[in-house]
Amino acid sequence: MNKLKVVILYQSKLPPEIDGVVKPMKEGGYSDSGADIALAIQQNEIQLITPVDSPKSKNDYDWVFPDSEEGIKSAIKKGANLFWLNTVLYAKHPILKFKDKNLLIVGQKPQKVEIFDDKFYTNNLLKEEGLPIPLSYLLSSGKHPKNIKFPVVIKPVRGRGSQGVLVIQNKAALKREATNLIATKKYGNKIIVEEFLPGKEITITVMPPGSYNFKNKVVKKTDHWSLPPVERFNHIDGIAPYNGIVAVVNNSRIIFDYELNSKEIKEISQKCELAAKIIDAQAPIRIDCRKNIEGKYQIFDLNMKPNMTGASRKHRKNQDSLTMIAAKGVGWNYQELILNILLQHKPISSFN
Repeated sequence: MNKLKVVILYQSKLPPEIDGVVKPMKEGGYSDSGADIALAIQQNEIQLITPVDSPKSKNDYDWVFPDSEEGIKSAIKKGANLFWLNTVLYAKHPILKFKDKNLLIVGQKPQKVEIFDDKFYTNNLLKEEGLPIPLSYLLSSGKHPKNIKFPVVIKPVRGRGSQGVLVIQNKAALKREATNLIATKKYGNKIIVEEFLPGKEITITVMPPGSYNFKNKVVKKTDHWSLPPVERFNHIDGIAPYNGIVAVVNNSRIIFDYELNSKEIKEISQKCELAAKIIDAQAPIRIDCRKNIEGKYQIFDLNMKPNMTGASRKHRKNQDSLTMIAAKGVGWNYQELILNILLQHKPISSFN
């Protein structure tokens, strides 16, 4: 650990359009969570490389480097050897230009992210593997599915959280809202129309295999494993609000103890772990699940890059992410969560 010199990358530009589909940027490009992660690493007494010599707690960009080729070069010039990819990845991401360097990486394989950020493709793949997935259709301008039961959900193909997600009650509303969403071009030329799941919603963070520290006891996990599920509540019009509008600490909690050992929670957790194995997750992923009309949990959204905000800075005490809320269930604080994720780093040479 003493030899690690860590840099956090943030998203500095919009990712490329893929098959007419756009993944919009989060304002700030995850520089806020990047700064939270950076300070937590520093609090773990691990060497952190920052763009400025004396970063200010409230200035996110003092703590993180842009994920551009120039930003990565400047970090390497400062001595960085471990890059935390707190950014949106894609097959030709600039980090891959440095595969000949002896770098370590925390994050997903960029090529895999480009594939599995397509929520329609990923859900169909998981369904083929026998996992419970709601019915869905891909809709492009002027083409609306027939014989669909309402209500339905419309959402971006490469979305982020609940941005652009709406519950639709009838055909007229579907035509109107779908046409408007496609016309904005914010998300590209197609959207997903999906069966609405009316029941309880939970989100499950799945961690990659590796060695983890639980209160000074090291435990080796040979397979993907899940943190305790987090229940979402106080939905607005049937959808959990985007965390940029409502902090998740205000509408999310660890599920109650009596549920943790229930058959249905154990089963859906195992299915989420299988999903992580299928996509070869190298870092934490977050999977959103909800009960259908029959009361059975369905996987409806797999997120390759869960938000990783946390209360490492005094002015962000209410910014725990869903993954951080879940981590409390295994006894970790934010610094311990970040350290355990950091310990699962991989050499960049493994990014084939």
